Amino acid sequence: MKVTRSETELFSQLVSEAATCTRCLAMSDRTAVFSALNGSLAARVMFIGEAPGRKGADRTHVPFSGDQSGKNFDRFIASIGLARRNIFITSAALCNPRTDSGANRKPTKSEVANCSQFLRRAIEIIDPEVVITLGSVALEALKKIKWHEFNLKESSGKIHDWDSRLLVPIYHPSPQVLASHRREAAQLQDYKVVAQAIEQAGLGVNLRASAAFRAQGLRVSETVISSSSRLQKTQ
Repeated sequence: MKVTRSETELFSQLVSEAATCTRCLAMSDRTAVFSALNGSLAARVMFIGEAPGRKGADRTHVPFSGDQSGKNFDRFIASIGLARRNIFITSAALCNPRTDSGANRKPTKSEVANCSQFLRRAIEIIDPEVVITLGSVALEALKKIKWHEFNLKESSGKIHDWDSRLLVPIYHPSPQVLASHRREAAQLQDYKVVAQAIEQAGLGVNLRASAAFRAQGLRVSETVISSSSRLQKTQ
């Protein structure tokens, strides 16, 4: 399948709508992190985060960049041979939610609901075969698109069927989560499951671990999965 002019136009329209959205009063002066910088429309793999971070994507306008969560994310996807050019990244809330003091906070249920149409339409346009949610907020946001009964504690690091796609719920790559809920080794194991889902979907990816991970005893077998061209829709 190739990216059609219609898909490109629909995406451009969605970007414009997100940029002018003022549904959430607390975030009406923020800029939605949703543009061509989120990834390729040809991507077959979609990651969904919680919301842009104040020191990260809210500043850089690139999802999971500019802060430690972004560095962790890049390290984790690299551990299975994934590159940003092969994926599309979006979030449950497209703008940065903050407390009165300016600190990051979780988006409220109403804020996630306000953004659900953007998530639904992004999924329709990209049409990924594999969806990975990063954290409980992202997993819950999918219920607005297609109902499911998964929860992060019981469903993380496993492959599920959802909306005719493969879904892998995993934990958020934030430093706080790494320190308290899901340590580095466990997160790396979760990304191996992501790689398995990509293989199961028939998409090609080269599973290679970096030397740093091998040195830590977290070696991933160097396996080349055939048909690497299918990680993206052919042009």
